[in-house]
Amino acid sequence: MTVHDVARLLPATDVLRDHCRALAMLEAVLNPDRADRAHAFDAHWSATEEMASMTNGSGDEYAVVFSPAGAYVRGFAHESVMSPYAGLAGDGPWPGVLDEVPDAFRAYVTEPAFTDEDGTPVVTACLWRAPGDDAWRTGTIDFPDDGSGDPDGSGSLFHLLTDRSPEAFRRFAEDYYEVPVALSAVRHVYAGHPLTEEVVGVLNPGLTLVDLTEDAVEIGYPLPRRDGVARG
Repeated sequence: MTVHDVARLLPATDVLRDHCRALAMLEAVLNPDRADRAHAFDAHWSATEEMASMTNGSGDEYAVVFSPAGAYVRGFAHESVMSPYAGLAGDGPWPGVLDEVPDAFRAYVTEPAFTDEDGTPVVTACLWRAPGDDAWRTGTIDFPDDGSGDPDGSGSLFHLLTDRSPEAFRRFAEDYYEVPVALSAVRHVYAGHPLTEEVVGVLNPGLTLVDLTEDAVEIGYPLPRRDGVARG
């Protein structure tokens, strides 16, 4: 799989935003320690931007910025032959990965959160989608044949964004946290329903809704109100 395949498999921007929000909320329930979570969502990254992120703890990561300009996706697979540090592409990102990023998203190419201390973009895969686009866009890239079928790391980086089934998340979470994960609870959160004490208790008996209030506000995920009206 390459970023070109990912572009065909990603959903519309709003659907992707809701999915990323659900991933972050599920992990917040499963793991109170923010530093050890793989997925996060900051609904207040700036006054006009939200950001979903993933880090696997081994050097691979992605970020998805949602803004009035649309959505910008940047991924980095540290073992990819297309890494800026692999030495095969010269002193920067692999040719084509960032060359065609539109002006509306160019600020993210040099965003300090997405570059190293020398200002080099830390990226092996990039996609974007403007509000008027009918599909995700990528650069024109001549991918190297590294024998893996995943030269830019897209297959592993974005697998929970391209396979958005509750079963896929359960497989990930049971492997990552080594605990059983109730599929019914995953389906509840994937559907965007407000959290309930029952769902929280099924996923993590050690937590309550009150414990998750700060996380839910940061993520922008709905919590029930006493009058029965959801808030988020």
